Amino acid sequence: MDWDEPKPRPAKAVTLGEDLRTLSVSELEHRLVELARETDRVRAEIQAKKTHEAAAAAVFKT
Repeated sequence: MDWDEPKPRPAKAVTLGEDLRTLSVSELEHRLVELARETDRVRAEIQAKKTHEAAAAAVFKT
């Protein structure tokens, strides 16, 4: 990378509680997609932890 080249800007993260009135329809739709993706990621992590917890409980029951 050349020093004169501008650095790519990171994508704006979704901020909870942000004033939605300032966002366009496109930005709001993008926000919904990102929030749905994050919800799926959190649910998968919860399921992985429950599975791990159940396996550990089964080991200590015997």
